Amino acid sequence: MRRPCLASVPFLLLAACAGQPPHPQANAPDTAVTALYARLDADTGNYLAAREAGDAADKANAALDDLQAAAGQCATTHGCDSARFFAAFDKLLRAPANAAPGAADNADESPDAGAEAGESSPVVAALPQAGRSVALLKGHKLADIIAMNDPMKVAIEQWLTQYRPNLMRAWENYQYLRHEMWPQYEKAGLPEALLFGMLAQESGGKVHAVSRSGASGPLQFMSATGARFGLGVVDGFDQRFDPAQAARANAAYINEQLGVFNDNLELAIAAYNGGEGAMQRLAQRNPNAAFWDPKVYFSVSQETRDYVPMVLAAAWLFLHPERYNLQFPRIDTVPAQLVLARPASIDELTVCLGQDGNGDGWFRTLRNLNPAWDPRQKLAAGTRLDVPSPLAADYAKLCTSGKWVELAADLHGAAQPTAPARPAQATPRRYVVRRGDTLGGIARRHGCSSGDLAQINHLKSPHFLLQVGQELRICSQR
Repeated sequence: MRRPCLASVPFLLLAACAGQPPHPQANAPDTAVTALYARLDADTGNYLAAREAGDAADKANAALDDLQAAAGQCATTHGCDSARFFAAFDKLLRAPANAAPGAADNADESPDAGAEAGESSPVVAALPQAGRSVALLKGHKLADIIAMNDPMKVAIEQWLTQYRPNLMRAWENYQYLRHEMWPQYEKAGLPEALLFGMLAQESGGKVHAVSRSGASGPLQFMSATGARFGLGVVDGFDQRFDPAQAARANAAYINEQLGVFNDNLELAIAAYNGGEGAMQRLAQRNPNAAFWDPKVYFSVSQETRDYVPMVLAAAWLFLHPERYNLQFPRIDTVPAQLVLARPASIDELTVCLGQDGNGDGWFRTLRNLNPAWDPRQKLAAGTRLDVPSPLAADYAKLCTSGKWVELAADLHGAAQPTAPARPAQATPRRYVVRRGDTLGGIARRHGCSSGDLAQINHLKSPHFLLQVGQELRICSQR
């Protein structure tokens, strides 16, 4: 007996349902469109009822077949909104997996079962035991949940073209941070691909990133939101810049919003960008509507419309790089520590370590792994720094003595020249007229002429009258 399965349905519907969500039609739908919408509602209800019954696979399949046929007709019917059909399939796909007839038969299948060779992330390939948590979200394959519509395709193209350098730097930064960040997501039961997608879009893996609005850290928490999820200031260090703490708080936030939005991933991500209050009010006005539904999609800001597919596209590329002729480099990221043999700053270590093994140099990696230190601060001998394991050996060879150490110290000791101080403006001299003073007497005492003194004080000839208490400006000495 054929089992109802939605895993492949979205791909069958791409031609009919995928695409940029159209603006809602201004005119009322005609009879043909109304009939198609009625079939959509009936088929959705019949499919869910059949799944609930547990033994009505034929009815479930019949509902799916008719829904697919109606979606195809919608694509060729003027005024019919294909996004409504895509949203319906999205809703069915997210229905609890244990409600599907025969679901128990598949419980032990790997999340990557059936995937073609080479299509998984290098992380998954290197750590197959982590594959399930890498790729699953609330019991569903992440690849099945992500809707491959036009906004997603646009975002994938952007990551592969103008933002490819950003994607590759985000990948490299994440690899060095992975041992700190991924365990937090794993504990929270969230897929690693989602963590990478958010990190790539938020900061590119720059731990000390700060936005114009004040959002800070690798996952860009605002101060109030960070405090709500346990990110405070400890011994003067803002924990939003701590990769492990930021990942823990981000995972808690996403799980909270998944609970609010009934495990709808796109709405949870939209809340992270656009604010949970605004998204909750929007969802309440449009119950059961997916993010791609025009009523929701065109009600959020352009920033959020861009943000959600960019996050999901980066997650998708994390899982399936080779489908897009994309190759993430393999990097030796085994964590280690080094103990400073002599005082040095992170800036100086970056200079003496050079760029062997890292074309961009080691500054970003050293900063990311040691977020509490100012890179210009001279650290005392004996200070422990977190580093990738290759740097521990390189440090002993390059940064304990020799010409590179001397060069780094010389550069670090230099200072930008400062402009010379401007000479202080001379305060104009003043004299207060006393009883018995004359213009000539005042001029003689201060070394200037009577004419100059009269001129700068606007005294009228021929009498040049003075009054007791009058303040005179004294002319400069010649």
